[in-house]
Amino acid sequence: MAVPPPRPPCPDASLTVTPTVTLTIDGEPAAGAGRTPVEDPASARIFAHAPACSHRQLDAAVGAAAVAGVAWAALPLARRREYLLRCGTALAARAEQVAEILTREQGKPLRAAAAETRSAADWFARTADLALAAEELADHGARVAVERVPYGVVAAIAPSNFPVLLAVCKVAPALLAGNTVVLTPSPVTPLATLRMGEILRDVLPPGVLNVISGDTAISRALTEHPAVRLISFTGSVETGRAIARQAAPRFVRTVLELGGNDPAIVLGDADLGRVAGELFDRAMRNSGQFCAAVKRVYVPERRRAELVDRLRERAGNTRVGDGMDPATDLGPLVSGRQLERVAALVADAVAAGARVVCGGAPLDLPGHFYPPTVVTDLPAGTALEEEEQFGPVIPVIGYTTVDEAVDRANATRFALGASVWGPPEKARGIAARLDCGTAWINTHGDLRHDVPFGGARDSGLGVEYGHWGLLEYTRIRVRHVAVPA
Repeated sequence: MAVPPPRPPCPDASLTVTPTVTLTIDGEPAAGAGRTPVEDPASARIFAHAPACSHRQLDAAVGAAAVAGVAWAALPLARRREYLLRCGTALAARAEQVAEILTREQGKPLRAAAAETRSAADWFARTADLALAAEELADHGARVAVERVPYGVVAAIAPSNFPVLLAVCKVAPALLAGNTVVLTPSPVTPLATLRMGEILRDVLPPGVLNVISGDTAISRALTEHPAVRLISFTGSVETGRAIARQAAPRFVRTVLELGGNDPAIVLGDADLGRVAGELFDRAMRNSGQFCAAVKRVYVPERRRAELVDRLRERAGNTRVGDGMDPATDLGPLVSGRQLERVAALVADAVAAGARVVCGGAPLDLPGHFYPPTVVTDLPAGTALEEEEQFGPVIPVIGYTTVDEAVDRANATRFALGASVWGPPEKARGIAARLDCGTAWINTHGDLRHDVPFGGARDSGLGVEYGHWGLLEYTRIRVRHVAVPA
């Protein structure tokens, strides 16, 4: 079967949009103390600059959030719901503009960027529907209520893979719970998030949501700021550990989503004609830059060759190119650093004896392009099996017994998601043995607004989404009223 050639960057892509964005501090625009270059990963060229927040501006943003928090927390919950609904409406009205900026700085296909922005707008509305009521305890000579109250100022740090959606997944529940927020995006993808801040500052009261950008020093200054009472971070394990150390001296609450190395176990009687396509799609979402993507596949040794062939066929029909091109299926990786990491992990596997079935090397294009890659014959202990590659690579590993597959699936330092593919009754028992936050059966990475999502060990602390994610942004306060005898 013919392999579609890679798509070069669109020749006029740099003319599509040149975004100019500002910080949002206390409801007002701020230019920043400097400028940070932002690269288009499809061309590896600078196409815009983001404002760089100064430490003085950071103090102003946190101070504004602290002052605004008094009135915001005092608002009736119904009023805060109304504000969230208005945020969703305002973001939806400008979804196309935000999506184009997002594609330019992150690389994903424009239709995927538009879907992310629409999902972010919808997330405001979905979050507004969540309940946050006091719990009345049984009468034991007193009237006792367990209330959920806000922490105060929340530092929200969003990642580069889904910058807009994952920012809203933090901002929306934090605001509904009565907190105020200082949001900072990844320095690799700051523009769409800053644009969202500009949109929402016309909706929210001043100081309720402040959006800043800068380098890692600014992010660290934010997490160490004495007025911050909760830190919500999505990103690397190393940065998550650093944040936990910074928060510990002041006992600041943290919610840390640190990624995963999700295994998928294919059972011997699974329908590979259906399963192969599902696995491919769930491994390649956002060019593999998705914490809950399939990162490694375990299949009975007798069926490994068949699965590998089917995955290779899907890879051969996938077009890699500039996200601004409607024909593109997979865009570039977000940065040169990420491209180097993926290439190094594949090269390390090959050096250890693994076999690359298709792909396996960066494409000869100006941007950060890596093709969909299938690797098999991995020796046990290979880094490509044990670490999160965060790229468009599928390691396919044969097993002899299901016990062996479960042991290898559980053997990494991550415990975010996992899946089992095959007859549901048989799959349920195997899924129960997987050490993870979410065990899917005959699907993978299906994240929903009303279902909690989180992991254990190096995958982080706490959960996001739904009622359970909302509770992470609250602390318990007991109201105890004595009843006279």
